[in-house]
Amino acid sequence: MNKPSTPPLVLITGGSRGIGAACALLAASQGWSVAVNYTRDAKAADQVVAQIRAQGGQAQSFQADVGIEADILRLFNEVDQAMGRITGLINNAGVVDVACRVQDMSWQRLERMMRINVLGSFACAAQAVKRMSTKHGGHGGSIVNLSSAAATLGAPNQYVDYAASKGAIDTFTMGLAKEVATEGIRVNGVRPGLILTDIHASGGQPDRAHQLANQVPMQRPGTAEEVAQAVVWLLSDAASYVTASMVNVGGGR
Repeated sequence: MNKPSTPPLVLITGGSRGIGAACALLAASQGWSVAVNYTRDAKAADQVVAQIRAQGGQAQSFQADVGIEADILRLFNEVDQAMGRITGLINNAGVVDVACRVQDMSWQRLERMMRINVLGSFACAAQAVKRMSTKHGGHGGSIVNLSSAAATLGAPNQYVDYAASKGAIDTFTMGLAKEVATEGIRVNGVRPGLILTDIHASGGQPDRAHQLANQVPMQRPGTAEEVAQAVVWLLSDAASYVTASMVNVGGGR
């Protein structure tokens, strides 16, 4: 693709903590300018920005809830105005809920799960394509969607809704990749396994990664930094002939 003269710019949804924050720091170390999206925790997002700037990188934080369409439209417009046109998107923002059987899941729970994890990723990718696609005057770019090992495992008796939302992300990744392959845009996904992040605590099981480590062939949970290595590689030109691919980062599980 034709290169812009300015440093490449990546927008990371849910970039204030966990895998998103690890991706932000790694991408910045590899020359990306980083737009760090957050929903509520401005302090955490500002800390990521401060770390990047302290290392000589360019970063700025942007508040938006990717479960709300108006917020997504505002987010992309604000990034346009403050930092320029993106050439990378990491669809990382997502939620989980407390362990529960399908028979006991409320409509409200299901609606929230799909709205944030699925609709938000679709809408963010749509805005990214409008900016990256050579059909729209863009320079091309790369989208990386965060899926989960749960998409292939099903997460019975715990998070079938979360697993289903990530199964949708897998299908979305394949379809979008083929749709925009001739427009300079690559689309790939990463399926993290048991990773040491705060998402387990938000689901009421802060020690879940350690408790289930014996189910992982490598016998340990992974780190956000290990997932970030795969994500940022897919984002970069080092993966220039990789699209419609899913990379498992799950220790063999």
